[in-house]
Amino acid sequence: MRALVYDHHRGPVTVREVPEPEVPAGGVVVEVRATGLCRSDWHAWVGHEDVPLPHIGGHELAGVVVEVGEGVEAWAPGDRVTTPFVEGCGRCAWCAGGNAQVCPYQQQPGFTHAGSFAERVALHAADTNLVRVPDGVALEAAAALGCRFATAYRALVARARVQPGEWVSVIGAGGVGLSAVMIATALGARVVAIDPTPAALLLARELGAEQTIDADGDGKADDVAARLQELTGGGAHVAVDAVGSERAASTAIRSLRRRGRHVQIGLLPALEGHPRLPMDRVIAWELDVLGSHGMSAADYPEMLRLVAAGTLDPSRLVERVVTLQEAAVLLPAMDTAAPVGMTVIDPRRL
Repeated sequence: MRALVYDHHRGPVTVREVPEPEVPAGGVVVEVRATGLCRSDWHAWVGHEDVPLPHIGGHELAGVVVEVGEGVEAWAPGDRVTTPFVEGCGRCAWCAGGNAQVCPYQQQPGFTHAGSFAERVALHAADTNLVRVPDGVALEAAAALGCRFATAYRALVARARVQPGEWVSVIGAGGVGLSAVMIATALGARVVAIDPTPAALLLARELGAEQTIDADGDGKADDVAARLQELTGGGAHVAVDAVGSERAASTAIRSLRRRGRHVQIGLLPALEGHPRLPMDRVIAWELDVLGSHGMSAADYPEMLRLVAAGTLDPSRLVERVVTLQEAAVLLPAMDTAAPVGMTVIDPRRL
């Protein structure tokens, strides 16, 4: 099969022929019809994630089951499926409790093993991790659910428990940030989106943001936070770092009102020590700091009902669909040329 492969961190990314994956016991092989190009994939390519080399990235996908392994009960060839980026083991107490996203024995396509930047991908513990894509939901839209959209959904609904009328500040209007804007708006919240890109802020407005702030035009983190405090009449109730940087996390925390809730979605790898955060503010204002690591398959049904009903429309986040060959150029450039919205790869396209 054709796949997008790199042999070394920061090395060339090429499309080449590789062996098709073997179906694991309890798992399936999926023919990939759509897979998102995510900044987390760039982190792996750079070396911020410990991935096996040579490596095939890709972790947010949708496609059709083509092989079923021994012991799988719920799935058959031809099923249209997506999956969270965390593959829980299906056996531990966390998985049994519906929290596979924190399974201590988890695997992740595109990180612990070959991912979805290929014509086919192997997925483990299928009965725990696969999610059926309803008729009428495009696979390009379903591919957005496995990482960015589902992560934002769980962060706002299950972790921050956003309420109608609350202010939500979203730092970063990329794929996960725009997902958060759309979801928070659907929950009845009032959203402020912060980003340095005018086109991203325009799209955030279209998706429901009531206010936007140019992160570059308003200066350093403290200035952006002060502007946000002003716009929201004393600070946001909920803040989301959808970027994953010291500046973004600090801005988010400083944007909160007293007793507000901060949700960290963007990855914060310890490149030169862990980021410095305003913990004095966290203590003095009794702020809640919450992590959010994707969402288990057990929590997908309610989100998918909202998608099927049109209340949430992840297809609006898809900016372009590209080939594997085009993705080979785009992946290394993600830190300097991030598009507005989501880039989806169709591995079947030539």
